[in-house]
Amino acid sequence: MSVELRHLRYLLAVADQGSFTRAAEELFISQPTLSQQVRQLERTLGVQLLDRTGRSVRLTDAGETYVRYARRALRDLAAGERALQDVQDLTRGHLRLAVTPSFTAYLVGPLAAELHERHPGITLTLREMPQDSIESALLGDDIDVGIAFAGAHQQGIDAVGLYTETLGLVVRAEPGPSRRTPLDLRELTDQELVLLSGDFATRGHIDAYFAQHDVTPRTVMEANSIQALIEIVQRTPLASVLPDAVTHDHPHLRPVPLEPALPARRVTLLSRAHAYRSAAARAFVGLVHDVVARRGYPPA
Repeated sequence: MSVELRHLRYLLAVADQGSFTRAAEELFISQPTLSQQVRQLERTLGVQLLDRTGRSVRLTDAGETYVRYARRALRDLAAGERALQDVQDLTRGHLRLAVTPSFTAYLVGPLAAELHERHPGITLTLREMPQDSIESALLGDDIDVGIAFAGAHQQGIDAVGLYTETLGLVVRAEPGPSRRTPLDLRELTDQELVLLSGDFATRGHIDAYFAQHDVTPRTVMEANSIQALIEIVQRTPLASVLPDAVTHDHPHLRPVPLEPALPARRVTLLSRAHAYRSAAARAFVGLVHDVVARRGYPPA
């Protein structure tokens, strides 16, 4: 026979009350039933836990040792039950999110702000990594959700479309009306650019676009951080090619449409197929769709 939770509760009640009679009253059971259950526990463990020879019932040395662990076990179980309740009603929880680098420039901030406003008890761990690493982390249960681009995904990865990301030329905002007509791509040969370094998938996307249209831009700077590109463009005459959405929260930047336009990319929400999804992760999925719709990003 195995030890059950009621055995632990009964033993602790007797130890605390020093009496089978008072413990039985506290537990709302009969004294014979309580005595029988405690003896059953002693037989299961193969040791005597209570000294019944005196006027009061006392723990034996073995009982003192066992009770310490029993109290800890019941305390941890109670804490676990509370944590489960907290997770379900989102007063507590933990979300592990990973994104590819371009999203840190315009999407992560609004998502984190919305998550904190709606569910301040949920802690967020955010990681920036390449898409292949995101999918591997999902399969290894190192993260809960990823945001990346549509494509050929690893087996076991579920991808749900979020929106369509468009890219274009981004320049420093100057006084006066913004240019509304598209810029002919061939004019970029006279424009100095600062672009992402070659280890970014976005840079490969941009280079393929230039090569397709037989254009060789004047790339005078490279950076491995989108935030660095934003800072450079805001302070210099240099232009960059970035997601149009970057300009939404940066008033010192201005988008310039290109003709022909860069191919759009489909942004997806990634998760591990058939994996347990916590309440925090489920809440985040709904939150992402709300933020994307509110910010007016083109549908996937």
